[in-house]
Amino acid sequence: MKHFIRTGIQRLAARNEVFVGGLAARADVSAAILLLRPVSIQTPLIRIGGQGDGGYLLPDDLDGIDACFSPGVDDVATFETQLARDYHIPCFLADASVDRSPSEHPLITFEKKFIGSDPSENFIGLEDWVAQRQAGTGDLVLQIDVEGAEFDIFAHLSDATLMRFRTIVIELHHLHNLFSRGALPLIASFFRKLTKFHHVVHLHPNNCAPAVTRNGISVPPLLEVTLHRKDRCILTHRQLSFPHSLDRPNVNEMLDIELPSCWR
Repeated sequence: MKHFIRTGIQRLAARNEVFVGGLAARADVSAAILLLRPVSIQTPLIRIGGQGDGGYLLPDDLDGIDACFSPGVDDVATFETQLARDYHIPCFLADASVDRSPSEHPLITFEKKFIGSDPSENFIGLEDWVAQRQAGTGDLVLQIDVEGAEFDIFAHLSDATLMRFRTIVIELHHLHNLFSRGALPLIASFFRKLTKFHHVVHLHPNNCAPAVTRNGISVPPLLEVTLHRKDRCILTHRQLSFPHSLDRPNVNEMLDIELPSCWR
């Protein structure tokens, strides 16, 4: 039920045509989108987490990963379950909105907390959470779907911790705010931090909300982004294909959304 409630909210948000500070300049929106332009790498992508919502594409580069951190659980943990079961990677889940992990695998640890900078008791910062659970310098995976809180979480993340994540799989929310003159600089700054040490290697729009188009630019309000640390990437000249052959609709009852050409 929670997923369908979220779907309705996201559709409503996508139809909102009121942008803080007015409409941003087309060139500025295009420049921000360019920050997330995906590149082709030598390592093939694999799908982890099943065929529907909760399944993601990431590079087949999981050997030596110490742990996966997953803020935002909802009622699906197929991604973490497969990492634990097939790759023997310990997975740490956190979400104060649910009472327990949907998976009982022994390598999965659940904490009833939100991840963020709020000082209240049911919050913990990503920086502190990683330090408590995986002190050291080993490589990690970050899988994050926190309904828009990702902007706050990354704003308080140090470069040292960011660099520990070999792979980041993140669902970005409310991206139609790229058209807002007031919000665009903050989103662009977030994009720059995301890609400071990582290449974008895959994009997939969540089909629960239609793309929003302004000035000839189309923006999916929800976008799944896979990033891989630059020191692990060997770039190639192979042409990327969207959708990828392993992509699947998040909502099976709806047609998938094609990634707009301006994002490729």
